[in-house]
Amino acid sequence: MLKILVIFILVALRINASDKVEIYAATIESYDNYIEATGGVTVVYKDYFLVANRAKYNRESGDLELFDKIRLNQGGEYKLLGKYAKLNIEKKEKFFEPFYMSEIKSKVWISAGEGKSTADNIEINSGSISGCDPVNPLWKLEFSSSDYDSESKWMNIYNARLYIYDIPVLYTPYFGYSLDTKRRSGLLMPSLGYSGEEGFFYEQPLYIAEQSWWDLEIKPQLRSQRGQGIYQTFRFVDSKYSHGEFEAGYFKESGEYFESSNLKNNSHYGFKFNYDNNDFINQWFGLSLEGQTGLYVDAHSMNDVDYINLASNDTFNNSTATQLLSRANMFYNSDKNYIGSYFKYYQDLTLTSNDATLQKLPTIQYHRYLDTFLKDHLLYSLDVQTNNIERLVNKKVIQTDISLPIVLRTTLFDEYLDLSYKANAYMQYSRFSGTEDSAVTNFLYRDGYLLRNYHTLSASSQLTRKYEEYSHVVGFGLSYNKSGTESKNGYYSDTSVFCADQLNKEAPECEFYNISDVQDETLIDFTQYVYNQSAEQVLYHRMAQKISFLNNKDQFGELENELDYKFSSSFSYYNNMFFNYEKGLFSKVFNQIAFKKYGLDTAFSHLYKDTFNDTSLINNRHTSYLTSSLSYTYNNHYSFSGRYNYDLQTRDTKSIEAGFMYKKRCWDFGIKYSENNRPILIASGESSIYDKYIYLTIVLKPLMQSDGSSFLTYQLPNKD
Repeated sequence: MLKILVIFILVALRINASDKVEIYAATIESYDNYIEATGGVTVVYKDYFLVANRAKYNRESGDLELFDKIRLNQGGEYKLLGKYAKLNIEKKEKFFEPFYMSEIKSKVWISAGEGKSTADNIEINSGSISGCDPVNPLWKLEFSSSDYDSESKWMNIYNARLYIYDIPVLYTPYFGYSLDTKRRSGLLMPSLGYSGEEGFFYEQPLYIAEQSWWDLEIKPQLRSQRGQGIYQTFRFVDSKYSHGEFEAGYFKESGEYFESSNLKNNSHYGFKFNYDNNDFINQWFGLSLEGQTGLYVDAHSMNDVDYINLASNDTFNNSTATQLLSRANMFYNSDKNYIGSYFKYYQDLTLTSNDATLQKLPTIQYHRYLDTFLKDHLLYSLDVQTNNIERLVNKKVIQTDISLPIVLRTTLFDEYLDLSYKANAYMQYSRFSGTEDSAVTNFLYRDGYLLRNYHTLSASSQLTRKYEEYSHVVGFGLSYNKSGTESKNGYYSDTSVFCADQLNKEAPECEFYNISDVQDETLIDFTQYVYNQSAEQVLYHRMAQKISFLNNKDQFGELENELDYKFSSSFSYYNNMFFNYEKGLFSKVFNQIAFKKYGLDTAFSHLYKDTFNDTSLINNRHTSYLTSSLSYTYNNHYSFSGRYNYDLQTRDTKSIEAGFMYKKRCWDFGIKYSENNRPILIASGESSIYDKYIYLTIVLKPLMQSDGSSFLTYQLPNKD
């Protein structure tokens, strides 16, 4: 049999100077205005690459027809399949029958009877779309018509029916979706739930992103038996140095639920504002200062804690706090100087009024960084702080603190021993204003100052030794504090003895007394580190002991021991404890073990504290709290998680969580059971509710994103 070598023929058909169609085939025939190619036809046009069994090109109309086993690849982003295709290069028109397209990056495929496109737009009639395996997909969206913009990568689907396998579960007349990660305005994934007390829950977030520097998320919600509300989050980036976020919300209780639950407020509202700018002085005032400038704002306000509880339907991951701190910090920092101003505003949500709460509005600080004299042997720094401590009722004060430490240091024995002497000069001045209530009318708040100096002698040494498999670092430290002279008048001479007693620290006249006595005492400190060959810390150990030389005080202060030991790269143990010699008991013990390997990530910790306060309410003296968490990833598909927090002292379960997640390429399914003890504010004061929930997570990828949020929530009856 004669063997023939078939030479591939290249035909270059020019539409214009920049457009060229290249057809490769085993056989090419030309007649009239037609060119026919058969046998492994390949067509190349710009970033289009087409393969078919047969092709026919009309030179007059510019139509290119492809037949049988057609495959199209555009720029490595899209793949299209069909039995018949008609393309017009000049008009940029394409027609496929039947139509099958796969978007490579998102792994979404579309199958339909036919599809046609003009320029960047693709129109598809009566088909289905999914991100699963085309053979028996777990989920798919069937539609009557669809259009897709390949430039913006946005798809519109009309009369969409969602099927799980072959079971219809959802219908929507319209569904829009982006096949890339570009921010776009539109509806986000809704959240559904049911509670026996609050009824049906529905939240439908709306996302608005009309410009690149900001976006807005609006989340209206309905709780059928409780009320309705709306929360919003506005995020912005106003310069390359700064960004911010503003959250606000409002929820209105229904009259029946408000009365039956005996709530304090029938509406809940609040806001949160965060802003960070690391060059605000130069930006806002048109300056060119060297050094660093910064502005940080973290402001909160709400009328009660239910504003947080109602922000979402996930009570476990939605952190609830009863104490709020709003802050605004600004500073200028150079090599030698630091200037800062700080505002702090405290809000206790368990109180009906915060008029008597002390606020720092503002604190102004100047700090001169450590400088040297005498060839680095003499060091000094300066720190000045003024605090305006305000409130709406009762006494307020302006306090100024000045600290000037001067240090003389040297080394001996070839730098094996460091020696230093520090002279500490300190002053505080208080100026009072306002009128105290009748509870302490017998106490007269007098302006006054406190001046003192004290001395500190220190000796320390650090030794390092290298072994074959690890390095050992040992540090020893010894310091001695000696009180010096002290002068005081006014408020300080009136309160120094009374307020120095810890039993009186809650007394009203001690609210502004923040002076710690300088004790004649020695601090002995020992630390050691062990590092492996990779310079990773294997062991950290520290012990510290204070010894007092005052006759009227316990000679030995509490012994502190801290240990952090890694048995291996996956198993670690941490301990921190304080032992009180006078009581012969531990005042604090904290233990934690953690393990992370073989897909298992778990941690157990226990905190024990004893204040030694003599009280009949034993629960106020002791704290004993157990926390634990566990997660296990069996493989790429299955994972399990759990948490358990228990108050051993009150014998109350604080929170429980157990769940699992099953992940596939095109979908995630998870279920979680959760119990959580959350605070509320009722008419008579602070209270709490023990919630029990079941959370269901369903993610149809890539149409949805797996962000840990729950799609469906069911609340079980509350614990009595």
